[in-house]
Amino acid sequence: MNLYNLIIQDKEEVTLNDVFLAPANKEQFVQLIKEHTYIKELQEYGLPVNNKVLLQGSSGCGKTMTAKAIANALGKSIIILNLSNIVSSRIGETSQNIKMIFDKAGRERSVLFLDELDQIGKARGSDDKDVGEMRRLVNTLLQLIDYYPENALLLCATNHPEIIDTALIRRFQLKINYEMPSREFLDQYYDSLLSQFPEDMRNIARQYGISFAEAKDYALTVVKAGLIRKLEAKNETIA
Repeated sequence: MNLYNLIIQDKEEVTLNDVFLAPANKEQFVQLIKEHTYIKELQEYGLPVNNKVLLQGSSGCGKTMTAKAIANALGKSIIILNLSNIVSSRIGETSQNIKMIFDKAGRERSVLFLDELDQIGKARGSDDKDVGEMRRLVNTLLQLIDYYPENALLLCATNHPEIIDTALIRRFQLKINYEMPSREFLDQYYDSLLSQFPEDMRNIARQYGISFAEAKDYALTVVKAGLIRKLEAKNETIA
């Protein structure tokens, strides 16, 4: 398989201010960005720079956007890889593909974002051969993480940290939790999202208990439906 067919091409420019983050999480990401901005100065004092970060928790709450925002803040390219797309029935091929992508990211000092990390560390099958091959795949990933260069940045995301191999979990210097947004936090998100539209289009019934991604899809669908109704009414009046 061609290496570039495995990488998700995403050119969207996102800043950290575009991501709705809990204050404690945002503080950690600001620190992370500053560490990599002043990496040479920190290294002169023998200070380690955090470059392996696990983003864990609810789906649709900003993990991918966070990775893109960090890459943008550092002026680095981002390589996005969804591990559910790369896991092959031939485990040896999967290991080689992952190694090539790690090598590319390290060589280019990129931000490497691995989504759905649990696809590597999830529960193994009952077949002894499959278990052995999956263990070798995990071992390959452990080695790649251990030797990942400090001047590159590895971000991994999972919705199911509880099923990931504990040896993998220990490799991450930062583990940042993403939780479903509260009602108040969602209201702030709705206000920000709807502010781009005329005032008469902002007054929609709001849904709660959902992720930011779900709220965005819902709100924009309602706004579009309202706009279409107005356009249809206008056309009927003209006719």
